[in-house]
Amino acid sequence: MNAWGWCMAVALLAAAGGGAQAQTALHGSADVFAAPGVILAWAVERGATESETRVVLRIDTRTAVFPVVGVVGIDPFTRQEKVWSAIAPSAGTLEVRIPRAQFGDFPRTEVRLYADAAATPALSVFYLGVPDTTPEFAESARLDAYLALRISRARATDPGKSP
Repeated sequence: MNAWGWCMAVALLAAAGGGAQAQTALHGSADVFAAPGVILAWAVERGATESETRVVLRIDTRTAVFPVVGVVGIDPFTRQEKVWSAIAPSAGTLEVRIPRAQFGDFPRTEVRLYADAAATPALSVFYLGVPDTTPEFAESARLDAYLALRISRARATDPGKSP
């Protein structure tokens, strides 16, 4: 996210004032997304076959800004939703594994971040498909190390700059 986008996101969050009806939607574009209170990192774990290949989305919400998280896939034509991760307390880090083949039917992914258990998310980060910059790994240990590194780098980077 560029500096202009970051400033707009912060302004929208500030204007929302944390009210239950306020929601901000931001478009994620790269395999790492960072905003105050949340870091998202993507990777692909290749399986022996395409049906065994999983898209892995790690969500880090170690601050108290977004203690509740949900992830859904959406069909842009019918608006039908497929729940990838039910709305639940995030406990700091949440990892969602989605069969890559499912992105054909549900290409829009929304990470819904809640300030409390309200019905309306305070922030929604959406992606249209798997980000182009998402790397693929055949070994889960390398995938795990990559996601941990990307999240730690994003945490140490000024959120107004790309991680």
